[in-house]
Amino acid sequence: MLGNCVKRARAARRLVVASAAVMFLAGAAAVPANAEALLSTHVPDVVALHEAPIAGNPDSNSLVRLDVALPMRNMDALHTLLEAIYDPTDPAYHHYLSVAEFTKRFGPTQSDYSRAADFFGSSGLHVTALSANRYMIEVEGRVADVERVFHVKLNLYKHPTEQRSFMAPDREPTLDLAVPVLHVTGLDNFVLPAPRMVRAGKQDINQSGTGSGPDGNFIGSDMRAAYYGGTALTGAGQSLGLMELEGWNPADITLYFSKVNQPLNVPVNGISTDGTNITCTKCDDGEQALDIEYAISMAPGLAQVQVYVGSTAEAVLNRMASDNTSKVLSTSWGWRKNFATDDPLWLEMAAQGQSFLTASGDYSNLKASGPWPEEDANLTAVGGTDLVTNGPGGTYASETGWSGSAGGPTLDKKIKIEPYQLPFVNKTNMASKKLRNVPDIAAHANTNCYICADGGCFTGVGGTSFASPMWTGFLALANEEAADNGKPPIGFINPTLYEMSVKKKTYKSIFHDVIGGKSGLYTAVKGYDLVTGLGSEDGQAMIDALAQ
Repeated sequence: MLGNCVKRARAARRLVVASAAVMFLAGAAAVPANAEALLSTHVPDVVALHEAPIAGNPDSNSLVRLDVALPMRNMDALHTLLEAIYDPTDPAYHHYLSVAEFTKRFGPTQSDYSRAADFFGSSGLHVTALSANRYMIEVEGRVADVERVFHVKLNLYKHPTEQRSFMAPDREPTLDLAVPVLHVTGLDNFVLPAPRMVRAGKQDINQSGTGSGPDGNFIGSDMRAAYYGGTALTGAGQSLGLMELEGWNPADITLYFSKVNQPLNVPVNGISTDGTNITCTKCDDGEQALDIEYAISMAPGLAQVQVYVGSTAEAVLNRMASDNTSKVLSTSWGWRKNFATDDPLWLEMAAQGQSFLTASGDYSNLKASGPWPEEDANLTAVGGTDLVTNGPGGTYASETGWSGSAGGPTLDKKIKIEPYQLPFVNKTNMASKKLRNVPDIAAHANTNCYICADGGCFTGVGGTSFASPMWTGFLALANEEAADNGKPPIGFINPTLYEMSVKKKTYKSIFHDVIGGKSGLYTAVKGYDLVTGLGSEDGQAMIDALAQ
């Protein structure tokens, strides 16, 4: 898919430059005739279509952080390699690449990367970080310098649906650089990143449930008891990574485990990907805290949790891939769709044996929830259920689809269905035969969970924000078992889970088939559905199947 996008973009480069060269808006210099267009678009549609009135100009001296991505190479060969890596009958099955191996075969060339870095460093911008995979260059500079280097005028525009102004370029950026550039993240803030945590209304908070927390709300150990049910596996030796786009208060994590009377033995190591503050004291860290609390609760013996914090998703994704220290990764944030930059990073993760999961979103449909990144086919989208256990800390009893779980065929007609998902499409589940369907799997997401965040503890919280880190912790258990058996990590789980589930006997042994419950247009039906995907994890049998 990426290869086709790049080919189309390259064919249009000169046309874009020619168009940009004749554009002239007040306060912006004309674009040089030899400036090179980038391989993707950057101007929000509402600006390009003149649907957002200008509301002013940003301070010319204010700093702008940018993530410059260069195109990866040999994309057709990469897709072929991935098919082999995830085919159990192929000799290359689960023979993953190191970062160095991936970079040598598929990353930008050292020559192109060095020339691009030198260009930005000598043009008045400051190069703040380079990456091991040679994919991204992080830079920052004053608004005036960014405008000069990219031949744009950065304006403030009135947002069409939100009570704020947003920054965006007035035209597609171009560069006086003979090295191809795929995309630059940070030139606009039309879409702000948002967490997927949901708070219940006051009338819904104090409902009696089957969890161990106040008013029967669930705590993380309830999820471990229901979905794993054993004690042997704890995630020992495994590193788990979480994407956060704001910092967190470590005191909230300590408070949570104190309140639930459970030890906290897992080091939580923060990593700033672009200078963003890792921690905070008086802040809204609900999403960040619950991700840490519930991932650790599912795998309480992890070697570490790496909390990657950045101002853009692209900075975090690239660091996760180029570090390659955590083999299971999760996000519960949504952000502006950036397929051109993001999708290659998920392909790299898959080639390196990393599992990347995301919350499928809330509010019952993809459009209302985001819909990015869950639409991408090269990651695992986790939907939501409503779990009932056999009492506090008890075993799994039953499960239905959660009314807020976002799902459905992708809204992007260019993201096609993967072959392994096609056998699960039928009239009953209303899935698409042509497009990627969301979600892939699911776990508890109803608003009857307990967390500590924002300096205190409270109930009535939910969302697919919970489902993704819980599954990530569960996969750490599978990687622990795989390591104990002398096997490599399980990597990208979608091909494996779908292909195993084609056999009904296997499917019934590894998944809880969640039936009943409606979210938006879709109902949780027998087998795959657009509320809960294939279903929720069924304990040791699922782990054994993944770790073999």
